[in-house]
Amino acid sequence: MARKKIRIGELLVENKVISEVQLRTALETQKKTGLKLGRQLIEAGYVTEDRFHEFLSQQLEIPHVDLARYEIRKATAELLPETYARRFRAIVLDVKNGTATVGMADPTNIFAMDEIERILKLTVEPAIVRESELLAAIDRTYSRASEIHSLAEELHEELDSGSDFDLSQLDANVGESEAAVVRLLKSIFEDAVRSGTSDIHIEPDELCLRIRQRIDGMLHEQVMKEARISAALVLRLKLMAGLNISERRLPQDGRFNIRVGDRGIDIRLSTMPVQWGESVVMRLLDQSQGALGLDKIGMPGRILRRFRHFIHQPHGLVLVTGPTGSGKTTTLYGALSELNEPTKKIISCEDPVEYRLPRIQQVQVNVKIGLTFASVLRSALRQDPDIVMIGEMRDQETAEIGLRAAMTGHLVFSTLHTNSAAGSAARLLDMGAEGFLVATALSAVLAQRLVRRVCDACTEPHALTSQEKMWLRANAGESAEFLNFLKPRGCPRCSGTGYRGRTGVYELLEIDEAMADALRRSDTNAYIEAAARSAGFRPLAICALEYASKGITSLDEVLRIAGEQEDTGGNLKTRAAKVAPAG
Repeated sequence: MARKKIRIGELLVENKVISEVQLRTALETQKKTGLKLGRQLIEAGYVTEDRFHEFLSQQLEIPHVDLARYEIRKATAELLPETYARRFRAIVLDVKNGTATVGMADPTNIFAMDEIERILKLTVEPAIVRESELLAAIDRTYSRASEIHSLAEELHEELDSGSDFDLSQLDANVGESEAAVVRLLKSIFEDAVRSGTSDIHIEPDELCLRIRQRIDGMLHEQVMKEARISAALVLRLKLMAGLNISERRLPQDGRFNIRVGDRGIDIRLSTMPVQWGESVVMRLLDQSQGALGLDKIGMPGRILRRFRHFIHQPHGLVLVTGPTGSGKTTTLYGALSELNEPTKKIISCEDPVEYRLPRIQQVQVNVKIGLTFASVLRSALRQDPDIVMIGEMRDQETAEIGLRAAMTGHLVFSTLHTNSAAGSAARLLDMGAEGFLVATALSAVLAQRLVRRVCDACTEPHALTSQEKMWLRANAGESAEFLNFLKPRGCPRCSGTGYRGRTGVYELLEIDEAMADALRRSDTNAYIEAAARSAGFRPLAICALEYASKGITSLDEVLRIAGEQEDTGGNLKTRAAKVAPAG
């Protein structure tokens, strides 16, 4: 709704707050002083500041806030840069549901409100405040933030190593022979970012070059007949990643940053010698989006509530399991972001560090120099942490250190490459961890997968085959075959795949007394049986089936998830695993 400029002077006269003579006099004086009319009336003594604010509050139907008694949160106020806060005589008081409450000395200034909305990218609801209190609040809140920020920028420019490659400037200072390679790389990166690619594969062959992009977990191939350009592409990428360009016989790993428009993309690069040259795989991480919060990763509300219960415990081991590319790291980063407070010391051991999180001490594992998960973890425990994240439990030593840390008052997060929640504790026992350690330290296991979302522009009803009906009856009950499912058809909007985007499916196993007793005895079979009987446990395939019944994914994706799970002895058909028809 467009804002309308109100004639405050006329309203004051109409409501007999001031006289016409006082208004004319104030307007004449205002031409000389340049003050706002309201401030001029107050300065002239024609109306008190409180009376003027009370009148504006009633006319504009906005609240009046006493800043002397209002606790301003620094982080919220600093959403509006100090220069704009002083220019518009405004301060951000609160942000809720996409709306910012902004205290303003002159809430009739529609230009200021429009500019503030543009800067904040939020809807602005004004509140009226005393100008003197507002200026004092700005001084307290911003302090020397503007000057410090300016100095930091100046120092950053002096120390900038140029590690970011701006795609718009990538072709600067290159010879004609390299220009074609640079243009090709620019096109590859820009297309990858536009299409939401997570990985780029550059694979040389005898007569061609294959460039494959992984989108929504599936690879899409583009074949180029110009096989000879492979070496030039790899050479340029090695230079960008700071790798040894003369070494072609050994694998190498590196990373670099690029900018695509206003988005910063962190690229992890891995090379491997193959028969026809060097294969390159690049993982793209959009740093401009940052780590997703737990509310945004698609975890069902019931599981999210229980998972939050465990990550807010003072100690214990919480495992997140699943194969590579199932979103484990995203979930752990979401948990760390939620727990990231000034009162908590958090240390993470990662290989590699995917997203940079403020305040968290992130350590990059480097096996070549002996900086393993186990060695980092030992040192981390001497750094007085409250929370420790281990990127992956790969060996007995790392597992036992993590388990003992969880027993001695630390909250520990880690991942395991297992196909089910029930298989995780059994994997720890197989790795050589003592049963009593696992039983005492392990609190919960979250297993997850990513399933593709069906494209909402090209779905159609899915007629069940006899095999699908048999699977549904066996695993989800007799009524499951009467659920309504959708199948993708493929359209230009989804590039003919029938799917757009992915979402997570989850199963959460809470370690109860029966499971703990079995683990103490290192009785894997008894543990798996107890896990299958545990109250409220819903397998991954049942979670995926619920999504399919609501039209979020397809039954093919459900069957793929069910097929990936290893046989852990726990049948999917449990008392708690019934699926109600959607709607």
